[in-house]
Amino acid sequence: MPPLEGLPASGCLNGRLLDLSFNNIEAIEGLDTLVNLEDLSLFNNRITKIDSLDALVKLQVLSLGNNQIGNMMNIIYLRRFKDLRSLSLSGNPIAESEDYKMFICAYLPDLVYLDFRRIDDHMKELAESKHQYSIDELKHRENLIQARLDDELAWQVELEKHKAAFVEHLNGSFLFDSMYTEDVEGNKLAYLPGVGELLQGYKDKFVIICLNIFEYGLKQQEKRKLELDTFNECVKEAIQENQEQGKHRIAEFEEKHLLSLNAIREESDLTNIEVRIVEYGEDITELFNVLMTLEMQLVEQLEETINMFERNIMDLVALFIENVQSLMAQCRDLENHHHEKLLEISINTLEKILKGELDEDLPDNLRALFVDKDTIVNAVGASHDIHLLKIDNREDELVTRTNSWCAHLVDTIHKNEIMRNRRRVKEINQYIDHIQNELDNLECGDVID
Repeated sequence: MPPLEGLPASGCLNGRLLDLSFNNIEAIEGLDTLVNLEDLSLFNNRITKIDSLDALVKLQVLSLGNNQIGNMMNIIYLRRFKDLRSLSLSGNPIAESEDYKMFICAYLPDLVYLDFRRIDDHMKELAESKHQYSIDELKHRENLIQARLDDELAWQVELEKHKAAFVEHLNGSFLFDSMYTEDVEGNKLAYLPGVGELLQGYKDKFVIICLNIFEYGLKQQEKRKLELDTFNECVKEAIQENQEQGKHRIAEFEEKHLLSLNAIREESDLTNIEVRIVEYGEDITELFNVLMTLEMQLVEQLEETINMFERNIMDLVALFIENVQSLMAQCRDLENHHHEKLLEISINTLEKILKGELDEDLPDNLRALFVDKDTIVNAVGASHDIHLLKIDNREDELVTRTNSWCAHLVDTIHKNEIMRNRRRVKEINQYIDHIQNELDNLECGDVID
């Protein structure tokens, strides 16, 4: 039979327990969605490896008896299941090992039952003593792995925060370094006498500007977040206040609702019945008008709030973009200045080469650029163009993403308000229809009876 690809008919699944015994399964697969599973039986199959159970974080009981598991390292995999209390591996080649019980008790110290027998404290002590060094080494490796995972998670969280501010990778030399990634000529020219020092000064100033953009971006993100949080709170308060008013008017109506219906039922005079029905119908119409008026007042209030928020957030975004573009212009100014200095050094070097006055030895690939003035000018110009393109692309990306975020946010807010209004109007109509139907269903015959 192929690896497990679904749940066979014999699998007894109730969310917490699954029995896949006697299914000729060769590999454990297809259990990723069963995150609440606590008890899993894979007894009497053809499984050779314990894996693909990572999603079963609540696993407490695992039965793998009568399979073909022969490698003791499979036990190490089970250490990740902190709630595992019962394990069955009897009938596997692994169970024939002399160190079988000791190894499992040592590496799964929280296990209570092994092969359906309770593990006594003496066995646990012997196992821990025998495998202490190996366990300590394993714990050390696990701690290192966990620390690395924690660092990666923290880095990912920070990166997402930076992306939300549209300034990711601007808190260092990433943009500057990226300018030289594809700059073949620029990397060659870096070996010219005097260019190394020039390049380092250029980089230091460039990175400072990037850091300024980064810090400014994070501060502006906090301002946008505060503006959005304030807006959401205002909307929430307005809706709650409006709902309370609506509930109060409905409660007042409900108090008279049953009294009015009973009064109609108890009335024996047809003329009076008709009068009461008309009066009650007028009460229903009045309630409808009150609820719809409240809703229209809320729509107007929220429209004003949304428009104010839209102006504020667009002003914040415009200011952010304007200041970032100003800082990016400083990056371009630095690049232009560096280009002029590099070109000056390159032409002076060419003149020294032509006069035979150059004392330094140049790498062959660099010397090949100094054939004539046009060649070296073109090389320096090509490097300059690449750098400017990188700066322009990063600026364009930031501006485009910021504007897109703003437009999407505003559009979503408007759409959400439209949907809220439609839902509320529908609720009002359904309620009014319900009480109107109650009135309409009062038949004269029933009333007279």
